[in-house]
Amino acid sequence: MKLKIKVHSNSSQEKIIKINEKSYEIWIKEKPIGGRANFRIEKLLKRELGFRGKIVSGFTSKIKLVKGEFF
Repeated sequence: MKLKIKVHSNSSQEKIIKINEKSYEIWIKEKPIGGRANFRIEKLLKRELGFRGKIVSGFTSKIKLVKGEFF
Protein backbone atom coordinates (compact mmCIF):
# COMPACT_ATOMS: atom_id res chain seq x y z
CA MET A 1 0.00 0.00 0.00
CA LYS A 2 1.22 3.51 -0.78
CA LEU A 3 0.48 6.64 1.27
CA LYS A 4 0.86 10.23 0.12
CA ILE A 5 2.20 12.41 2.93
CA LYS A 6 2.39 16.20 3.12
CA VAL A 7 4.97 17.19 5.74
CA HIS A 8 5.19 20.33 7.87
CA SER A 9 8.63 20.17 9.46
CA ASN A 10 10.07 22.32 12.26
CA SER A 11 6.63 22.51 13.90
CA SER A 12 5.96 23.16 17.58
CA GLN A 13 3.89 19.98 17.87
CA GLU A 14 3.64 16.53 16.31
CA LYS A 15 0.33 15.38 14.87
CA ILE A 16 -1.19 13.45 11.98
CA ILE A 17 -4.39 14.36 10.13
CA LYS A 18 -6.05 11.90 7.77
CA ILE A 19 -7.18 13.55 4.51
CA ASN A 20 -8.53 10.38 2.89
CA GLU A 21 -7.69 6.65 2.78
CA LYS A 22 -4.27 7.19 1.23
CA SER A 23 -3.39 10.81 2.09
CA TYR A 24 -2.18 12.29 5.36
CA GLU A 25 -0.73 15.56 6.63
CA ILE A 26 1.98 15.30 9.26
CA TRP A 27 3.47 17.95 11.53
CA ILE A 28 6.86 17.08 13.04
CA LYS A 29 9.33 18.90 15.30
CA GLU A 30 12.42 17.84 13.35
CA LYS A 31 14.15 20.14 10.91
CA PRO A 32 14.68 18.79 7.39
CA ILE A 33 18.45 18.45 7.78
CA GLY A 34 20.41 15.29 7.05
CA GLY A 35 17.36 13.07 6.61
CA ARG A 36 16.31 13.40 10.27
CA ALA A 37 12.81 14.54 9.30
CA ASN A 38 12.34 11.54 6.98
CA PHE A 39 13.42 9.16 9.73
CA ARG A 40 11.01 10.84 12.17
CA ILE A 41 8.13 10.53 9.69
CA GLU A 42 8.67 6.76 9.40
CA LYS A 43 8.80 6.37 13.19
CA LEU A 44 5.69 8.52 13.73
CA LEU A 45 3.70 6.58 11.13
CA LYS A 46 4.66 3.33 12.82
CA ARG A 47 3.83 4.54 16.33
CA GLU A 48 0.61 6.48 15.66
CA LEU A 49 -0.96 4.61 12.73
CA GLY A 50 0.59 1.16 12.89
CA PHE A 51 1.98 1.64 9.38
CA ARG A 52 5.37 0.05 8.74
CA GLY A 53 6.91 1.56 5.62
CA LYS A 54 9.74 3.36 3.89
CA ILE A 55 9.81 6.61 1.94
CA VAL A 56 10.22 5.77 -1.74
CA SER A 57 9.77 9.22 -3.30
CA GLY A 58 10.10 12.85 -2.23
CA PHE A 59 13.20 12.61 -0.04
CA THR A 60 13.83 16.37 -0.33
CA SER A 61 10.24 17.45 -0.92
CA LYS A 62 7.31 18.29 1.38
CA ILE A 63 5.19 15.75 -0.52
CA LYS A 64 6.37 12.19 0.09
CA LEU A 65 5.29 8.75 -1.08
CA VAL A 66 5.59 6.03 1.56
CA LYS A 67 5.26 2.36 0.66
CA GLY A 68 4.47 -0.23 3.31
CA GLU A 69 1.67 -1.96 5.17
CA PHE A 70 -0.49 -1.63 8.27
CA PHE A 71 0.24 -4.20 10.97
